[in-house]
Amino acid sequence: MNEPRPQQASASAAVATADDEPGHRPEVGSDDDLAISVRDLCNEFGEQVVHKHLDLDVRRGEILGVVGGSGTGKSVLMRSILGLNRPLAGSISVLGTDALTNDKDARRRIDLNSGVLFQDGALFSSLTVAENVALPLKEHHEEIDNDLRDQLVRLKIRLAGLPDSAADKLPAQLSGGMRKRAGLARALALDPDLLFLDEPTAGLDPIGAAAFDQLILTLQQALGFTVFLITHDLDTLYAICNRIAVLADKRVLINAPISEVEQYDHPWVQDYFHGPRGRAAQRSIEGNNP
Repeated sequence: MNEPRPQQASASAAVATADDEPGHRPEVGSDDDLAISVRDLCNEFGEQVVHKHLDLDVRRGEILGVVGGSGTGKSVLMRSILGLNRPLAGSISVLGTDALTNDKDARRRIDLNSGVLFQDGALFSSLTVAENVALPLKEHHEEIDNDLRDQLVRLKIRLAGLPDSAADKLPAQLSGGMRKRAGLARALALDPDLLFLDEPTAGLDPIGAAAFDQLILTLQQALGFTVFLITHDLDTLYAICNRIAVLADKRVLINAPISEVEQYDHPWVQDYFHGPRGRAAQRSIEGNNP
């Protein structure tokens, strides 16, 4: 069972309002300005139906938490949006571009504006942290000279909260939390408008997970990107998400602020948010927001 996490002070705490605190983060953006729009999505693998007529909107500038039980297709949904999985039917628009297009230039525009942090960082084990972070720059910006690329790589490593000394280390020489930060640095390499995070705090201790949440929130507020966040971590949902999308019954049941999601009448939602772990997360938030 996850322990309730300590809430950490943020750089933006001085300007936070009563409606922009853990558990009370406001809705941001507009349904007229979407970063991602998914309509009538169907995904099947053999006889297994994962998604059936699924709809989802992600507003520009928000942190959207995506939750659901095992097998509900959270990662399949993310992979479909990223173009790594071809759905059976439906449409996906990413930053105004058809994500299912066969047009290589259109697909490249999406790739240039999307950063992805897979579980445990998914770093290349034979490359140093700096070499891992440099890969997207080498692939998409061959015109950048070596000195400038090295400066950009060092900047992203610092943005991810790693010391300069981490740049020359191999992934095997890093702790789990440092590997995730290295993966985040690589995801930020191209200054993306969209950041995809797949279980970013899985395997971290409560203090390390809270620090990673705060890092994501601080970077998002400073850089203004949109976050698509898959997680099972209730503390993360309460700490940094503007809205929560719940996957169940092969579709998105509800996509709303956490206060509304908590009240949604569905067995999985009620068990998840009002079971022992949910109550512990709520008490932790209430204790830090007197």
